[in-house]
Amino acid sequence: MRDDTYWDKSAETLSRNGIEKLQTGLLTSSLERAAKSKFYAERFKDIGFDAESVSGLADLGLIPFTEKKDLRLSYPYGLLCEPKDRLLRMHISSGTTGQAVAVFYTKADLELWADLVARCMYMAGARPEDTFQNLSGYGLFTGGLGFQYGAERLGMLTIPAGPGNSRRQVQMMRDFSTNVIHIIPSFLLRLMDVMKEMGVDPKKELSLRLAFVGAEPYSEEVRRRLEDFYGVKVYNSYGLSEMNGPGVAFECPYQTGMHIWEDAYIAEIIDPNTLKPVPDGQYGELVMTTLKREAMPILRYRTRDLTRILPGECGCGRVHKRIDRIRGRTDDMFIIKGVNIFPIQVEQVLMSVPEVGNNYQIVLTRENNVDDMIVRVEVTDRVFVEDMRVLERIRKKITYEMKNELLVTPKVDLVEPNSLPGTEGKALRLIDQRAV
Repeated sequence: MRDDTYWDKSAETLSRNGIEKLQTGLLTSSLERAAKSKFYAERFKDIGFDAESVSGLADLGLIPFTEKKDLRLSYPYGLLCEPKDRLLRMHISSGTTGQAVAVFYTKADLELWADLVARCMYMAGARPEDTFQNLSGYGLFTGGLGFQYGAERLGMLTIPAGPGNSRRQVQMMRDFSTNVIHIIPSFLLRLMDVMKEMGVDPKKELSLRLAFVGAEPYSEEVRRRLEDFYGVKVYNSYGLSEMNGPGVAFECPYQTGMHIWEDAYIAEIIDPNTLKPVPDGQYGELVMTTLKREAMPILRYRTRDLTRILPGECGCGRVHKRIDRIRGRTDDMFIIKGVNIFPIQVEQVLMSVPEVGNNYQIVLTRENNVDDMIVRVEVTDRVFVEDMRVLERIRKKITYEMKNELLVTPKVDLVEPNSLPGTEGKALRLIDQRAV
């Protein structure tokens, strides 16, 4: 019988010493497997790297970084370490631009992945008697199938709903008493508006209890807004295709950061400019190494995601390192008037204002070599019918808070509800017109 607290008690209750000892052995075997691929064999030879020079975690810095461009240039089979007849699945991740990245899985890789996702959901409180509705994309995107197989491994009744069809999603939640969902934050915000249009009160008419949210950065203010509306606990999920997909890190019930499963991955935080490690508690770029991947091990992968290792111990008793919520990406940052800004900073300000709706856009323009930032934000129905003095007061409040947070004064345009482009996939929050 499974422990009521732990999905995999032996892995989740490892001591710090036990984790590092396990990682040392797994790193050696991962290096050996990686050297079988065309990419790593050539990389090691070109730089004169000897895998045997790595005798422990202290030598991790000797291993060269792997970047997205390396994966793209190695498409389709350059990183493969197993013969094709041992492969069971392939996913593709291309991001927003550039050549696609192909990720391959053996049977053992898929079983490990499903088990890690099940571990995440179980830790957050999902149980076999629950009904799970997956509102994430299937197909080549890893989010859908990753959670699907994890939920099935856990033993829940699963509804592979996929994204879109908002009204039907709500109907299925009601008909089948869905109490656990997986969804991206922008779609969950969109469903708030849909439920209001349908006259559905989720707290009274639905059975929702847990929402697993990830795939795009979102603020703590958005989490609170979602929890207040739906009456659920919203848990942060972190994953990326290059590391399997979802299941890399997840929040426990204490919700003080996301535990990275260090029996499957090594996590580092580096300064993205100097490429040197930074101390726990300091923000930097997350770098990940797979430890158990058969088909396609990846070493010291620069994720471009900005976060930090949270110091101290978690109240849940697990000592697997915790990362903070993703602050943004090094390639999402934009510069206005010499100030570095991340879209999530704008969201934090907007979502703390009660009169603001759920949708906004950041538009960057350039005229006469001067850059400007325009924030277009929907306000609630009640506010939009007020007189101009009320709207102006709200606009000034947002502008003031933005200036305090960003050190830049944007132009703020208040627009009526549902006037900005809606989305049921990843939200397009930033429109940069400066190079147009």
